[in-house]
Amino acid sequence: MTSAKGRMNALWSSPRARWLTVISVIVVLSGVGYGAYWYTYARFVEYTDDAYVSGNVVQITPRISGTVVAIDANNTQFVKAGEPLVRLDEATAKVALQKAEAQLGSTVRRVRNLFATTAELRADVQVRRTALVQAKSDYARRARLARTGAVSGEDLQHALDAVNAAKAALAAAEQRLAANSAWVDHTTISSNPAVQAAAAAVHSAYLNYARTILPAPVSGFVAKRNVQLGEHVGPGMPLMSVVPLNQVWVDANFKESQLANMRIGQPVRLVSDLYGSNVVYHGHVIGFGAGTGSAFSLLPPQNATGNWIKIVQRVPVRIALDPKELAEHPLQIGLSMDAYVDVRHDSSPRLPEVATDSAIASTSVFGSTDARADRAIRRIIAANDPSAVHAGHTEDARLGGTRRAGEHRARDERLAVDHSDGGTSRRMLSADHWLY
Repeated sequence: MTSAKGRMNALWSSPRARWLTVISVIVVLSGVGYGAYWYTYARFVEYTDDAYVSGNVVQITPRISGTVVAIDANNTQFVKAGEPLVRLDEATAKVALQKAEAQLGSTVRRVRNLFATTAELRADVQVRRTALVQAKSDYARRARLARTGAVSGEDLQHALDAVNAAKAALAAAEQRLAANSAWVDHTTISSNPAVQAAAAAVHSAYLNYARTILPAPVSGFVAKRNVQLGEHVGPGMPLMSVVPLNQVWVDANFKESQLANMRIGQPVRLVSDLYGSNVVYHGHVIGFGAGTGSAFSLLPPQNATGNWIKIVQRVPVRIALDPKELAEHPLQIGLSMDAYVDVRHDSSPRLPEVATDSAIASTSVFGSTDARADRAIRRIIAANDPSAVHAGHTEDARLGGTRRAGEHRARDERLAVDHSDGGTSRRMLSADHWLY
């Protein structure tokens, strides 16, 4: 017993034995710690460093042919939605618009003439109908007198010929009225098909004229500019791109063996190579690719031929980022990321059929062109149709009467308040007078 204790003391007194003991304890504790870490956290996390920032690359392409006369934005420059990026020569489009406007004005005047002619023909039909009634009356009176011998047979025949001529004249007038009415029946000048066709031509020409300026559909940074001054471009030709960096996401390519417990909505921690581990992004899974990356490659593998090597496939997983964190630490497309997905919550279906009931992206930049074209068409119609101007003034008077009355009352009240400063009040009244 004593000898055993002595041997232990002698062994412990050796530096080598003490170091081996300490190392053994550290290894055991590390193993226990890692086991606890793996059991409580690591086994629920799927990790990949095959992840990259992605985003929308909005191409700027012309919709008409033309020569580039100005370039208003360059690579790396930030532009706001609606700002002009490229301008094309507008001479041809302007001439076409002027021609279409002149044609619309001519069509309005021609249709006005059709309406006036219809009224004239309607009056002519009434005249012919009255003449027929008179001719029949004359014939009936002569027929009664002819029985007494007071009117000769020749006069009676002339009266009958007058009746037949009046009938023929009435029939001809009614046909002319019907032919002219076919162009204007159940229409107004602005709703007449001929006017609408000319208005559509103006609308088309106006759109082409407006498309000589290419605006930015979204706010973002300009990239991939490859257009030069004087270059003749055609529809669909890519001139540059706009990248909205506030709408980026991460595409993480996980191995197929990591996807079994991955679900939409699971939280994700992301670290970028740009900022390092000091900046951690928090996102969530929003979708999975419909196939592996190789399946959608330019030359997909043909595994059925037998000449193949089995490798682990990867599937892209889309991850949304927190907008606030993205605003604090902006990212650019293509940057590398490390993604850690917490897969503990996996009760939902692995590939749910999620559909959206609204557009995933939209822009109102191009919508104002239609409104301006419609206003231009109404202006042209009103300029060539005085009745439309009168009707418009009548409608404005009806709808704006209350508003103008209120404005006049406000003006009178302001005048009364400033009565002590007569000169200033009179100047205000004089200025307001031109507004009403």
